Amino acid sequence: MSGPILSIRDLTVEARLDGEVRTLLDAVSLDLNRGEILGLVGESGSGKSMICRALVRLLPSRAISITGGSVMLGSRDLTRLNEKSMQAVRGGEIGMIFQNPTSHLDPVMRIGDQVAEGIRYHQNAGRRAAKSAAIEILRQVGFPDPVRQYENYAHEFSGGMRQRAMIAVALSCNPDILIADEPTTALDVTIQAQILQLLMDLRHSKGLSIILITHDLGIVAQTCDRIAVLRAGKLLEIGPKRQVLSAPKDPYTISLLKSHPSMPEEADLSQSEPLAPSSPQRGEGGLQGRMRGARSANAEQEHPLIASHALGTSPRRGEEAPALVGTVPTRPLLEIDDLYVRFPAPGLGLFGTRKPIAAVNGVSLRIMPGESVGIVGESGSGKSTLARAILGLTPLSGGHITFEGSDLAQQRSRTLARIRTEAAMVFQDPYGALNPRLTIGDMIGEVLKVQNKVPQHQIPERIGELLDLVGLDREFATRKPRSLSGGQCQRAGIARALAVDPKLVIADECVAALDVTIQAQIIDLFRDLKTRMNLTLIFIAHDLAIVRNLCERVVVMYRGEIVEEGRSDAVFAHPQHAYTKALIGAIPDINPDKPLLADASAHQLMPA
Repeated sequence: MSGPILSIRDLTVEARLDGEVRTLLDAVSLDLNRGEILGLVGESGSGKSMICRALVRLLPSRAISITGGSVMLGSRDLTRLNEKSMQAVRGGEIGMIFQNPTSHLDPVMRIGDQVAEGIRYHQNAGRRAAKSAAIEILRQVGFPDPVRQYENYAHEFSGGMRQRAMIAVALSCNPDILIADEPTTALDVTIQAQILQLLMDLRHSKGLSIILITHDLGIVAQTCDRIAVLRAGKLLEIGPKRQVLSAPKDPYTISLLKSHPSMPEEADLSQSEPLAPSSPQRGEGGLQGRMRGARSANAEQEHPLIASHALGTSPRRGEEAPALVGTVPTRPLLEIDDLYVRFPAPGLGLFGTRKPIAAVNGVSLRIMPGESVGIVGESGSGKSTLARAILGLTPLSGGHITFEGSDLAQQRSRTLARIRTEAAMVFQDPYGALNPRLTIGDMIGEVLKVQNKVPQHQIPERIGELLDLVGLDREFATRKPRSLSGGQCQRAGIARALAVDPKLVIADECVAALDVTIQAQIIDLFRDLKTRMNLTLIFIAHDLAIVRNLCERVVVMYRGEIVEEGRSDAVFAHPQHAYTKALIGAIPDINPDKPLLADASAHQLMPA
C-alpha cells in the first residue's frame, strides 16, 4: 500500500441557521492511502456522511458550507475548484454509493442506461460502446444475466440487487476513489456479506481506494484496513483496525465496542446439509423431515416447556402444554397451527390462472406468556407477513391463530377486538410509523381514547407515565416526530404500543436502521419492559446477534416455513440447518481474524 491518494487537513464545515452558527465538522484531518479501505464509524450526527459530502462538494443545504481546511486530491484542493471542475471529479475520479439505492436510482430509467450514462458523459463514448461497457460492469458487480437485466428497472430488483446496481453506477466512470455511505444498513446479513465481499474484490481487481461509512464495528473489522472514529463532528481516534479494536484509546470507542452485539465463538458452522433450491413438498422426505431433525437435535438441550414446541411434539390447538414444577403459565398465550398466507402472483399459470405465492407456508408455533421469541430470516422469508397475520392485518389462507383461547379464523370479530386491545406492534421505520402532523402526546392520547383505557381527565398523566417508562422526558409530549432523533422516535413508538397495556408486543425490525449504541439502548429497554410488565415479546429481525442477546427462544424462517427452532443458546452454538448456519456465518464479527463468511459453501446457498 503506497502513500495517500487523498489528504484532508483541518476540514471545518459550519451551518448558519437563524443567525446562529453550528459546527458540523471541527478541523478534521485524515488521509486515504492508495488501495486502502478506510472505515468511518460513529453514531448518527457524528459527521461521517458530512465528511464525504464535503469531499465531493454535495452539501445538503445552502446554509451549510466549508469554512476552513483543505481536501487535496493530488495537487488540487477540491475546496477551491469551480463547479465545472468538480463535475469532472464527481464520478470521474470519486464515485459514491448511497445508503438507499431506491431513492438514488431513477425509477423511470433502465438500470443499464443509468450505468451507461456516466460512461458517455465522462469518457465521451458512443451509445453502442457505452452499452457494451455497462453490460461488462453489471457482470463484474454480480448480475447473473447482465444483457437481459440491462433492460430492467430498479423496482424489478431486490434490495441487494439494487445496491449492486448503485455500485455499478458508481464504477461506470472508472473512479480511483469509491465512497460507500452505509451501503448495507437495510440489507439482510447474507446480502450484506455479498455486498461487502464485492467491495473487497473490487478493491483488489481495480485498485480502488474506498471510504466505507458505517455504524457497525463488525463490518469495519472484517473489511477495512484502518478505522476512524467520529463523534459530534470531531475525529476522536484513527489507526489500524487491530489497534483500534483491541486497544481503543477514546472512551467513546470503548462504548461502541461494548454496544456491539456479538455471536458466540463456539458456534459450530461445520457440516452444512444441502439446502434445496426450491421449496420441497411437505412430508418426511422434504424440508419438514430436515426440520424435525434440526429441532429435535436442539430440543435435547432445551427446557421441557420449550422442547414441547418442537415439530411433532407441540400440543394440539386447544390443549394445554405440560405443566412444569415452579411455573405458573401452562397454556400458550398465542397458538399458531398450520398457518398459510398466500398472495396472487403477477404471472399466469398453465391454464390462465394465477399461481398464488405462499408467503407463510404451514407454520405452527406456540408462544407462552412472558416469553421472548425471536423470529429471524432474510427478506421474503415470511417474518413480517406472519406478524401481520397475528394482528389480523393480513387475511389467512388456511390454518388457525388462537389468542388466549379465541380463534381468529372462527371468531374473527371477537378475536380481532381482543387482539387489538391486548397486542401491539412496533414498526421498523420510526418516522414512517408516526403521524408527522401530530405531537407525540397526541398520538399516544389518541390510542388511549380509542381503547378507552383510562378516564378522559387522566389521559395527560398516563401519557407522562408512558414517556417515563420508555426513558423520554415528559416535555417530548409536545414535540413532533421531525424534531426527534431515530432512537427517540422509536422510543415514542414503543410508548404508543404500550398505551394499550398489551400482553403481547410484536417488534418488527425495530432496530434495523439504528446506530449500534441506540440499538443497545432499545434492546435494554425491551428487556427492562419485559421484566417490569411481564410482556410477551415477538422480536422480528435479520440480525441474529441481537436476537441472541434478547430472546430466550429463536425461530428461523426460510421461504415461508420454519426450518429450525429452539433455545437461543442451543441454536446459536449448534445450528442444525444449512440456512441457519449461513445466516450465522454471514454476520460480521468485531474479531478481525474471523473471515467475513465463516462457511463459504453455506453462503453459496443464498440467492443474490
